Amino acid sequence: MGKLPTGLMIRLARYGCTNRPFYHLVAIRSSYARNSPKKYEQLGTYDPLPNIYNEKLVSINFERLKFWLKRGATPSKPVAQLLGLSGFYPAHPMSVVIARRARLLAAKKAKEAEEAAAKVDEEDAEKL
Repeated sequence: MGKLPTGLMIRLARYGCTNRPFYHLVAIRSSYARNSPKKYEQLGTYDPLPNIYNEKLVSINFERLKFWLKRGATPSKPVAQLLGLSGFYPAHPMSVVIARRARLLAAKKAKEAEEAAAKVDEEDAEKL
């Protein structure tokens, strides 16, 4: 293989339809557009929409990923988060922040639902 260009990135290239995204993990030069056909290699796929089992599917060829990382490719932030969640990289700091925000939002919704149920119970008790 000849000399590899500098500025390599591992990024997500968006495919799929409107309102139904699907991503390919690709090794590409950082100066190229996101979906440029000039990618060097497809390293995996990512489906961000949950399936019937509430799973977001990711497949990554870790051998080829290691190859490109050894050649100096740097992952984009979303790819670094995926690699952190898969255990390949240390957990990305934003993963912790996103999980905390989701927990707080779920707790807030549960509290609101509990208050609404209590209010309905009070109104039913007053009617009797």
